[in-house]
Amino acid sequence: METKWSGFKYALCNESMQGMAWEAQCALAARAGYKGIEIAPFTLVKEGVEEISPARRRQMVSALKGAGIECAGLHWLLSPPPPGLHVTTPDDDTRRRSWEYVGKLIDFCGDLGGTVMVFGSPKGRTTQKGLSVEEAQKHLAEGLARAAIQAQTCGVKILLEPLGHNQTDVVNTTAEAIKIVRQVSHPALQTMFDFHNTVDETEPFQVIIEKYFPHICHVHVQEMDGQYLGPGNAVQDYLKAFQTLKDLNYNRWVSLEVFDFSPGPQKIALASMKTLKKIEAKLGC
Repeated sequence: METKWSGFKYALCNESMQGMAWEAQCALAARAGYKGIEIAPFTLVKEGVEEISPARRRQMVSALKGAGIECAGLHWLLSPPPPGLHVTTPDDDTRRRSWEYVGKLIDFCGDLGGTVMVFGSPKGRTTQKGLSVEEAQKHLAEGLARAAIQAQTCGVKILLEPLGHNQTDVVNTTAEAIKIVRQVSHPALQTMFDFHNTVDETEPFQVIIEKYFPHICHVHVQEMDGQYLGPGNAVQDYLKAFQTLKDLNYNRWVSLEVFDFSPGPQKIALASMKTLKKIEAKLGC
C-alpha cells in the first residue's frame, strides 16, 4: 500500500539571518515551518571554520535539536573568509590550500549532521591566468575526486552546482556538471538543481529535473531574480517542476536561497514558506 505524500522537506539558507545568534537562527527557521538550516560557513567565522571548536559544534547541534530541525548541509564553500581560495587556478599552492579547506568544511558538515555540500562558489572556480576552461575542469574534477573520498566517510555528498555564464565560465549547465560527476564516478559526488542558475539551460525546468534526476540530490529555490518567494511568478512558473519532483518521489531537501536580504529574515522566511505551500496546494496526486 502506497504511503500518502506528506510534502517536501524545506530548509532555510542562513545568509539572510547573518548577524543573529545561531540559536536565534534555529528558532526562526523552525517557527517559519522549515525543517532544516543550510549554512554558508562564512557567516559564522572570522578567519575560518577551524575556529568553531568541537564543543561549539556540539552546542550548535543541540540548538538544532532543541528547535526540532536539522542541518541540511553547507553552501558558498569558498566564500571568504578565508580569502584567496581558488580550486582551478594554475597555482599549485593555492589549489592545495583551497582543497584542504574544503576538507575542513567536510568535517564541519559531518559534525553538524549535514548531508550535502553545494559546490557553487563561482569566483573560486572561474578560469584565470590564461588557463583554459578544459584545464580548469580538469583541476576541478581531480580535486572533487579526492574530496569525495573524505566526504563519503563523513556521510556527506558534494554537489557540483551548475552556474550561469554570468557568474563563471566553468560548468554552466546541468549536462556539464553531470559530465564531471560521471567522469569522477564516486557516489559522494553528485549535482543539484537551482531555479535561479538556469540561464544557460535550453530545456524547461521539469525536463532537466527528470533527465538528470538520479544525480539531483538537492534543490535551491527563490524567485528568478533572486528575491524571496512571493513577489514574482514562482507559483505559476515552478509548478511543473515541483510536480515532477513529487511524481519522482523526491524526498531530499528543498532549500530557500535568496540574494536580496533587504526585506529582513522574518519576512523572507515566512513569506517564502507561504508561497511554497501555495505551490504544494496546486500539485496533483
